Amino acid sequence: MDSSSKTPLVTIGIPTYNRAKGNLLKVIERSLAQTYENVEVVVSDNCSTDRTAELVQAIDDPRLCYIRQETNIGPTNNFNFCLETARGEYFLLFHDDDMIDEDFVESCMAAIEPGRTVGTIHTGVRVIDEHDHVIHENRNKAAGSSMADFIRGWYRGVTALYLCNTLYNTAGLREAGGFVSRKNLFNDLIATITVGARYGRADVADIKASFRRHSDNRGSKVPLSDWIDDCQQLLDLTCELFPDECPELRKEGQKFFTKKMYRHSAHSPSRVQRLKDYLHSYRTFDYSISPLRYFYFRKSRHRPGL
Repeated sequence: MDSSSKTPLVTIGIPTYNRAKGNLLKVIERSLAQTYENVEVVVSDNCSTDRTAELVQAIDDPRLCYIRQETNIGPTNNFNFCLETARGEYFLLFHDDDMIDEDFVESCMAAIEPGRTVGTIHTGVRVIDEHDHVIHENRNKAAGSSMADFIRGWYRGVTALYLCNTLYNTAGLREAGGFVSRKNLFNDLIATITVGARYGRADVADIKASFRRHSDNRGSKVPLSDWIDDCQQLLDLTCELFPDECPELRKEGQKFFTKKMYRHSAHSPSRVQRLKDYLHSYRTFDYSISPLRYFYFRKSRHRPGL
């Protein structure tokens, strides 16, 4: 893939809804303050009922485009609206509560050979809490690895994959269908793996983005069956993209997703439901890891002294 410019335009898409009192202003300001100047910032307001319009329209910068949806189109449709609106050769979907360093885009673009393009570019990432305190950090150690090994790195906890530390080739992402999965839980990962496998990947070792983890975890409120549906779609996708490595990728992926579903099920206050969920995950992912020790740990950790 050839690039038409030495400094291609990069679109930063910010989908938002009722976050005027949150970090929205800071997110927009950081986007416009990038050391790489050839950026456009698209804010898609999903019919907010707060002061979002007033806040964004007060910012005087020709690179900023504010669009207010007439009705709430849902988060996933808003993500893809940002993508459809993007004019840039590369695209960052930047949630209105995460953060990127001021040289995030510059670092990503510097990782590409002049005159060439790639499907995705990944940086290292830090995880922060609601008060900006760093929980942990992950440098990106994937440079030089194949896309299949990149996925294995995610399974093994070596590769950290978030939207905030992933820059996409806009055309490639559109060709892949944008951000979509069966239950829209892994819509970012489906996009990342598809675009990276088709068009290649570049890596930045340094930490250049921050993913914000909240105490109110939306994932724990999603039905287990929805999570499993998206897990299976992702496993099928990896086998479709890497048929020669399918058996090993599926085996390791089944273990990874089994543990992930056990952690999800641990939030259930009902011991009976918890056991049913554990057994369902155990069967679904080919009996990869026994749920017994996970079930025991969930019961015993609330005992006095533990």
